Amino acid sequence: MVPPQLTSQDITKLIARVALKDRAAFDLLYRATSAKLFGVCLRVLSDRTDAEEALQEVFVKIWTKADRFVVSELSPISWLVAIARNHAIDRLRARGQRTATIDEASEVADARPGPEAQAIADGERDRLGACLEELDAERAAAVRGAYLNGDSYAELAEQFSVPLNTMRTWLRRSLMKLKECLER
Repeated sequence: MVPPQLTSQDITKLIARVALKDRAAFDLLYRATSAKLFGVCLRVLSDRTDAEEALQEVFVKIWTKADRFVVSELSPISWLVAIARNHAIDRLRARGQRTATIDEASEVADARPGPEAQAIADGERDRLGACLEELDAERAAAVRGAYLNGDSYAELAEQFSVPLNTMRTWLRRSLMKLKECLER
């Protein structure tokens, strides 16, 4: 069966229903997003079997943590991709490996984009880069560390010699500024 094409709002509603342990919503969410999330896992792990196992574990996390999405400020697909990417990175760390580069870890291994899609993606990457440059240098480095390198908040707090709660505040405020910048 071909996975349904759902809007961001549809995915948000499905996640809310999954938080209420609605199995039908979970099935629909899986069919709509599993290919993309598998691509994330495969890109990070570079092993099909490992990526398949990781995907199963990712959906277990989604089932158990769906209630946490409701209070987040992320788009639903960004939230799902973050879970998949972070889980795959955790699997690499458990094996004693790290991703080769930020670009490799953040790319999604779906079908290769056509020229138009690549041009759009390049433009979005440039916009994000420009918005990151508007942040204080330390805040931008912390955002890159947390969301592109997969560094934990504790690691970043130690790296920047600030308390853990300060790092959380930096990241939350930086993400809000990035969101504002990207919406302009």
